[in-house]
Amino acid sequence: MGRSYENRKASMAKTSDMKAKLYSRYGREIYMSAKSGSTDPTANVQLRGIIDRAKKDQVPSHVIDNAIKKAQGGTGENFSPAMYEGYGPGNVMVLVECLTDNPNRTISEVRTCFNKGKGKIGTPGTVAHMFEHLAIFVFDGDEDQVMEILLEADVDELDIETNGDKLNVFAAPSEYAKTKTALVDALGEIDFEVDEIQYFPQTTVALQGEDQDNFDKLIALLNDVDDVQNIWHNAEI
Repeated sequence: MGRSYENRKASMAKTSDMKAKLYSRYGREIYMSAKSGSTDPTANVQLRGIIDRAKKDQVPSHVIDNAIKKAQGGTGENFSPAMYEGYGPGNVMVLVECLTDNPNRTISEVRTCFNKGKGKIGTPGTVAHMFEHLAIFVFDGDEDQVMEILLEADVDELDIETNGDKLNVFAAPSEYAKTKTALVDALGEIDFEVDEIQYFPQTTVALQGEDQDNFDKLIALLNDVDDVQNIWHNAEI
């Protein structure tokens, strides 16, 4: 399928201010995962995956622990997920994934970013249909062995690609926990390079000149919004 992936969060940790934003975003994600499922990472596969990613991005242990304690105690904000869609410069398609405790504030801030970045926010369904929503696992492994493991586990919508010495394993988002559990049970602890659910564009757009400058501005503005967790787009990197 030739899907590309990138860890957008890691690039944020360049200054103390950006690190604070990164910690806040991981804290929210860990809190929501722990609150909606078990607060025990050994029993909550999704939570364990988020924690592993947080540690790779050098998020301090106290940030992780505090988010879990909030979920255990039933304290903390009542965040809800929100997805905003639109077009950026050069007709680039953009998905903005948020966790918010005030949807009116969040959509206003996201709309302002699109306007300042020479883009236009759309209605639900505007561009989402042009992205594939998939769980992805990237790690060292034998393709035939991994395929056999996952077929025996009855993982639906499974696909595996070889990327150099890495395997890219794709599955439906609903199969995330089943896929990871099957891999770890069969192969032991795995050092996943990527372990998350992402949106993959079906087509890409090349930007140049002013469009590229405005797109960079749009992404920077969106990254400054506290409620924004992830930004997915189809611009060529």
